[in-house]
Amino acid sequence: MTRLILITFLAASGLFAQKPFIEKEDIFPLHDKHNHASSIILLPDGGLLVCWYRGSGERTADDVQIMGARLRKGAKSWSAPFVLADQPGFPDTNPTLFLDRDKRVWLIWQTILANRWETAISQYRISTNYSRDGAPAWGRSDVMLLKPANIEKLVEETAAKYKEGPFAEYWKRQVDKAKDKYFARMGWMTRAHPVQLASGRILMPLYSDGFSFSLVGISDDKGLTWHASQPIIGGGNIQPTFAVKKDGTVVAYMRDNGPPPKRVHVSRSTDNGETWSPAEDTDIPNSGTGLEVINLRDGRWLMINNDTERERYSLALTISDDEGKTWKWKRHIELDTRAERRGSFHYPSIVQAPDGSIHASYSVFHNEIPEGQPKKTIRHAHFNLAWVEEGDR
Repeated sequence: MTRLILITFLAASGLFAQKPFIEKEDIFPLHDKHNHASSIILLPDGGLLVCWYRGSGERTADDVQIMGARLRKGAKSWSAPFVLADQPGFPDTNPTLFLDRDKRVWLIWQTILANRWETAISQYRISTNYSRDGAPAWGRSDVMLLKPANIEKLVEETAAKYKEGPFAEYWKRQVDKAKDKYFARMGWMTRAHPVQLASGRILMPLYSDGFSFSLVGISDDKGLTWHASQPIIGGGNIQPTFAVKKDGTVVAYMRDNGPPPKRVHVSRSTDNGETWSPAEDTDIPNSGTGLEVINLRDGRWLMINNDTERERYSLALTISDDEGKTWKWKRHIELDTRAERRGSFHYPSIVQAPDGSIHASYSVFHNEIPEGQPKKTIRHAHFNLAWVEEGDR
């Protein structure tokens, strides 16, 4: 009994060193259509569900569908891809998956009405019956209509700081957009996983390509109704992803869609996502691509990000043990060191399993393959934190 107690204590204390590992495989063979923007979740039965969009293009291609695939617990290979959502004749894009505390599976995505990002409408479906093959049996479906809180006031206040200089005209245009109710209320899109706070509140990370701002959709009744936060104002901060500090502060990290230097943007909320500090640059490089950060079970934070100012050939994992002040551990999950025609590894999604290991999915584009030949897929990686802590070899 004493030996069993000692073993249990050592395991709980992390004194049994984990052997670093990583496993990677493509979810489906290289495909001739555009396959992009995946999201991954771990199901209660231990299986994985991944979604992404597939079509002959993005917002301008009316054949784009939301696709999915499954990896059953213990299975060696992924299922054949299947359709999760499709509005015929319109592009369906930027999906994300979410497993809430009631163990309901959500699919959130955008239908693009007029082949421009700013005409997007967010939709969502919820399922409690998702163990079957193929797509879950969807229950509730709805659209998410939001009025950004105080957007006109916040944009005008920011514009007043830029009456002269290189950004003056940009902010004048943003004021006009904010005054247009159609423009201000349309085009809010998802990318990273939603987060559910201790109170049960759901924070839906959203952004607008038309504004290059971010926004939070907020629900306090398990998704029955929604209201919008004030927008996260800044110089090209989009596609937010959230981590929550021990004191309850919500930290949003965002892709840099603005001028150089190309850095991950950050903003903070001390009122559970209702209001946000102005977005500002961190010292973390970002090549204008999506990223994700999650709270780990051991209290640390994990980020996955394209850590260069240009291109998407370098995809890095970093760990912080001081709530984002520093990122002490770093390892590249993908790094193409060729001088030219390098591959692209981007738009990542990550989730932690009960055993502490991490599952990631991300887009892979083989840029050396000639046009017209299959060259795109979604890749799955499974690794542990010991592998990240080991650093690049």
